[in-house]
Amino acid sequence: MGAKLLIAEEGTITGSLEDANLDAAVIKQAGSFLESRDETRAFSVAEFAPDLSDWTNARVLFERLQPEPHLVICGAGHVGAALAKLASLLGYTTTLIDDRAEFVLREQFPDERIKLVATENWTNAVREAVRSGHGVSIAIVTRGHNEDEQCMRALLELELDYVGLIGSKRRTSIVLERLRDAGASESFRGRVRAPIGLDIAAVTPEEVALSILAEIVAERRGGSGGSLSAWRRVEERKKGKGERGKGKAREGGGT
Repeated sequence: MGAKLLIAEEGTITGSLEDANLDAAVIKQAGSFLESRDETRAFSVAEFAPDLSDWTNARVLFERLQPEPHLVICGAGHVGAALAKLASLLGYTTTLIDDRAEFVLREQFPDERIKLVATENWTNAVREAVRSGHGVSIAIVTRGHNEDEQCMRALLELELDYVGLIGSKRRTSIVLERLRDAGASESFRGRVRAPIGLDIAAVTPEEVALSILAEIVAERRGGSGGSLSAWRRVEERKKGKGERGKGKAREGGGT
C-alpha cells in the first residue's frame, strides 16, 4: 500500500506522498479529475507531470470520496411515489415531501430508507432537506404552480447537483418567469431541467419516474443520455451510402 494524500473540497490537505513536488502535481491533477466526474482513475505520473523524472514509472490512483447521493422529491403523487421507490432501489438516500400527510404514510412506503416528510410549509421543508445542496438532486413534481414555486424559492442561493421541474413547457415556463420576476438569476434558471426527464415517450407514472432518474444519473455520471447503439446506425448508414455509390459507379461504367 503506497502513501495517501487527501484533498478536501475546501482545499485542506491531509497526508503526503513524501515528495513536495509530487504532492503539488497531484493536487493540480486532482482538480481535473474531479471535473471529469469519474469515480476512480489511475494515471502514470508521466501523464500529468512529465518533468518529475524520478517518478516517471509511478502510478497514482485518484478516487472520489463522497456521501451517498441524495434525492429530494417534492410531491408524493403517483410520479413522486414511483420515483422515491425507484431512487431508493438504486441506492439514493431519498426524501419525499408533501403537504398532504395522508400521501406520506409509512404503510405506503415500507422502505425505511425513504424519509417521509409531511409539511405545511414547502419552502422550509425543502431547505431543511437539501441543506447546503452539495451532493443533492431535487425533483419537483408537485400538483400545481404555487407548490412548484414555493419549492424553487428554497433553492435560489444553493448549488445543487441537479434541479428538475415537472410539467408542460407552458407550466414550467410560468414558474421560471415568476422566479425571474422574484430575482432568480439567469444562471440559476438555466440550470433547471424543465420539463424534467429524458424523452423516452413515458406514459405511466413508473415510466416518468424512470425518465427522471435516468436524467439524474446521466447528470451525476457525466453521461449524454443518448443511445449507446447510435454509433452503429451511423456506421450502417455510411456503409449503405458507400455501397449505393459503388453500384452507381458500376452502372455508369458499363457499355
